[in-house]
This record gives sequence, structure tokens and C-alpha cells, in this order.
Amino acid sequence: MNPAYLAFALLGLIWGSNFLFMKWASALISPAQIVFLRVLFGFLPVLVYALATKALAWKQLRHAPHFIVMSLLATSVYYYAFAKGASLLLSSVAGMLSGAIPLFSFVCAWALLRAERPTARMTGGVLCGFIGVLLIARPWSGAVASVDLRGVAYMAAGSLSVGCSFVYARRFLSMLDMSPVALSTWQIGFALLTIGCVTPFGGIAHIAHDARAAIGIVLGLGLLGTGVAYILYYQIVQRLGALAASSVTYIPPVVALGIGVLFAHEPVRALDMIAMVCILGGVFLLQSGRRTDNLHKPHESAVNAPAARRTA
Repeated sequence: MNPAYLAFALLGLIWGSNFLFMKWASALISPAQIVFLRVLFGFLPVLVYALATKALAWKQLRHAPHFIVMSLLATSVYYYAFAKGASLLLSSVAGMLSGAIPLFSFVCAWALLRAERPTARMTGGVLCGFIGVLLIARPWSGAVASVDLRGVAYMAAGSLSVGCSFVYARRFLSMLDMSPVALSTWQIGFALLTIGCVTPFGGIAHIAHDARAAIGIVLGLGLLGTGVAYILYYQIVQRLGALAASSVTYIPPVVALGIGVLFAHEPVRALDMIAMVCILGGVFLLQSGRRTDNLHKPHESAVNAPAARRTA
């Protein structure tokens, strides 16, 4: 059996479980503190891996402005928005909404780059996906809705931030002679510095009052959900290609729903299931609707993998 397929399944499980860990931590510390701890413990294995593979060089710092922008779009803002959204929503709902990341990425790329003309299938996929998001948010229900619209807005903002990072990476990073390991190490490193400067640390020790939440944020969100997840994703891209690796998109929403229902005993409605089918179906239509000549362009290379997909 190809080890890449095992990594594929493990990556989906790791990313899908992140929403429950964020939910647990949000009861004790602020979203900003969650992000700081996540990035801190996620940076360590990525740095070790980058040093072990000799991917880093001091001359790469001449691209520091790009690293800083990516650290904001694809790490700090993205992680904060998802942590805040997860604190306001059921973990299963937040996980299902994360499935819309490829939709936001495509819309951003089309609106800002005009790199490819969408086919009818792709347009239908985007519409189908956003209908799924609306079915989860149910804005027509008003004050009686069981879903906090602020949480949905934060999840959408996080997905939009990732979408913008994909555009930025294509525009400014795709031509750099750097491995995705190096790009992501600098990105997470700069994110750790900026987050450390703006995070209020008062009360952060409260996370130690709940062993489950502490383990979840250090091991689940940090070491596994950020550090190991990056490394696994690179291995999948190397062995299967970036296009195949992007299919991991389908796993985390399903895992998040299953974990939320089975372990957190969260309620699930038929409408939520329909919404998830719409989101994942939309992503499938979007990806399968790409023209053949677009599937082999440089932006599908591993260089853009860090910006293309990071669920939670």
C-alpha cells in the first residue's frame, strides 16, 4: 500500500478533529491565545523538519515581506477567525463550514487574477457550495436560529483569508526557487512573532486547568494539526501530486461531523446533512470542472500547496 494514502487518511482525521480541540480550549482561553499556542507548538516540528532536510537558508530572508503577508493571510488571520468561529458554533458545524475553503479560494483567484475562465460546471459547483453555507447559517430564521451568524461570518472570513493567500502565493511566490517546506517554515515563524506581539497573555495559564483541553491544543492543534499536518501534506503532494492532494478537502468536514456527534454529543439536523452534501458536492464540481489545460499549470505545483489548503 502506498504510504501516501495512509498519510492522506491521517491528515483528514487530524484536520477534522481540530474543531473539537478549538471548542474545548475556547471555554478556558481567548481565540488569540489559542492561536498563539497552536502556532508555537506547530512551529517546532516544522522547524525541525526544515532543518533536517536543509531547506532553510539565510538568503531566503530577502523575501521576508512576502513571508510576512503570507503569515497574516494563511496563518494569523485564518487561524484566529476559525478559532473565534469554533467558539461560537458547534464543532461539527464549524467543521462542515471549513469544507467551503476551496470555494473561497477559487472565487478569490478568479476575481483577482482572472487566470482561468470558469466552466459551467465550475460555476455550478461554486453556487452549490455557497447554497450549502446558507443552509447552515439559515439567516432567514432570525433570532430563533440555532446557529450563531457571527460564528458563520468568522468561518467565512477565515476561508476568505486563505483564499487571498492562495492568490498572493500564485502572484508572488510561485516563481521563487524555494521548497514549500522553507516557505511554510518562514511563514509560521513570522506568524509566531506577530501573534506573540498582539496576544494578551493574561489568563492563558487557565488552559492547564483542563487536561483534556491542554492536550488538545498542544498535541491536537499544535504538534499534529499544524506541524505534522504540514509535513504529511508535503509528502502527499510529493507522491500523489498537488491536484490529488487537494482531494483531502472532502475528509475533514465528515470527520468533524462524526466526532461532534459521537464524542461531543452535538445534535445534527437533516438540513445540516444536506448542507454538507451541497458544500462537498460543490467542491467536487469545482475541481472536476477545471479544463484539462488548467490542471497542468504551474499554480498546481507543490510551491502553492501551503496556501491551497489548511483546514483549521
